[in-house]
Amino acid sequence: MTRLSTLDQLAQGVRRPGYDPAAHGPGIVHIGLGAFHKAHQALYTDDALAAAGGDWRITGVSLRSLEPAAELTPQNGLFTLIERGVEGSTARIIGAIDRALSLSTDRRAVLDALCDPATRIVSLTVTEKGYGIDRATGGIDRTHPAIAADLADPDDPQGVAGLLVWALRQRRQAGTPPFTVLCCDNLPENGTLVRSLLVDFARQTAPDLADHIASDVAFPSTMVDRITPARTEATLALAREMTGVEDHGAIECESFRQWVIEDHFPSGRPAWEAGGAVFVEDVRPFENMKLRMLNGAHSMLAYAGFLAGHRYVRDVMGDLALAALVRRHLAAAAATLPPLPGVDLQAYAGDLAARFANPHLGHETYQIAMDGTEKMPQRIFAAACDALDRAQPLEPFAFATAAWMRYTLGRDEAGQAYDLRDPRSALLTPLPDEPVTPEGLHDRLAAFPDLVPTRLTEAPGWRDAVIARLTVMLDRGMRAAIEADASR
Repeated sequence: MTRLSTLDQLAQGVRRPGYDPAAHGPGIVHIGLGAFHKAHQALYTDDALAAAGGDWRITGVSLRSLEPAAELTPQNGLFTLIERGVEGSTARIIGAIDRALSLSTDRRAVLDALCDPATRIVSLTVTEKGYGIDRATGGIDRTHPAIAADLADPDDPQGVAGLLVWALRQRRQAGTPPFTVLCCDNLPENGTLVRSLLVDFARQTAPDLADHIASDVAFPSTMVDRITPARTEATLALAREMTGVEDHGAIECESFRQWVIEDHFPSGRPAWEAGGAVFVEDVRPFENMKLRMLNGAHSMLAYAGFLAGHRYVRDVMGDLALAALVRRHLAAAAATLPPLPGVDLQAYAGDLAARFANPHLGHETYQIAMDGTEKMPQRIFAAACDALDRAQPLEPFAFATAAWMRYTLGRDEAGQAYDLRDPRSALLTPLPDEPVTPEGLHDRLAAFPDLVPTRLTEAPGWRDAVIARLTVMLDRGMRAAIEADASR
């Protein structure tokens, strides 16, 4: 079968870009060229180009993996996006990616793109762990491998902070205006956090640049939302069936999408509102809603669901007891949020439950469960702290915490080992000869620095609530723990 490389190869009825990709130059460098970017920012940019044109195509950069460039380069950046809703699936071709690069093999081209005056936005989806942020200070984490490498050799940057500070320095020396830095990862106040990271890194490596970054570089915060499972062979097979061509870069996602952005782009931006993006003065209320409700419920159901034998989120929602705990968690998380104008939190919770149950979406619990130490603070612990302040029930957050703690043991209930895929994996898993008790497991993990807030660990009743659930999980299994909590 012919491999996708031009639009005229496609089967009839496949939606094509509403513009000529070759007529538009690049204006965005995106770091983190994975499935989520292709399902979200690339799609919105595709819609923006069709509606308003402009030189806003994307230079996609992978920091380490060679696969994105190998998939997209022979296809001239084209790929199939399969949107899967309860009512069925549709396919469209995205033409927003101008070229795909890997830092490890295309280093000069990546650096040139970052310094190019045509680049007015650098967007990011590198996951929470990719930045090297010290959560306690908001600055750099010197133990993070990329941060340590770039501090040692700032002129040969490998990580996000090193690359951006290096590029901003080159642009300033050349008299080129700075690009806007657009973080699209699930970090609280992500624009502010990335600004603090870069300012701190600059203080260590280019002190004269720190004030310039703090005052002259724009860091709008964003909230992104679209469930995007990892691609499988079934995804590629469906793309072949729907488009009539071989597409090595095809991905699938849910039909729902949302993007809320602080509108601060001194050098311009694409007309992302054409794809439904919403521009606001302050994204924090939307960000907290999504982190605590969607992401928080996702983490809870991932740990509990994985250990209960559920491979996919849709399977979790078919488990009546566990689905009841998902709905309980959504309600508890919503109760910690202030009213949000124009948003019905109860309706949002209902919509999330329906999205989780989408029968056409194979979103694996194991995929969601990765990087727990990076995700739990903003998804679970922050909400639990606010529930504590408001004298609201802590049980939903205690259950989620216990499920995560049980998951960190790295073995399922049949004794089968699994990789935690967490930046602190080596510290999380107990030693082979270390006895595991509910109290010991809780106290060891609660003592991790910059993880569980002290005001939570010292709160009356919190430790007991977590340990009570851990006791059931360890003694009788996750199924018994789910049923016990669902019956409370």
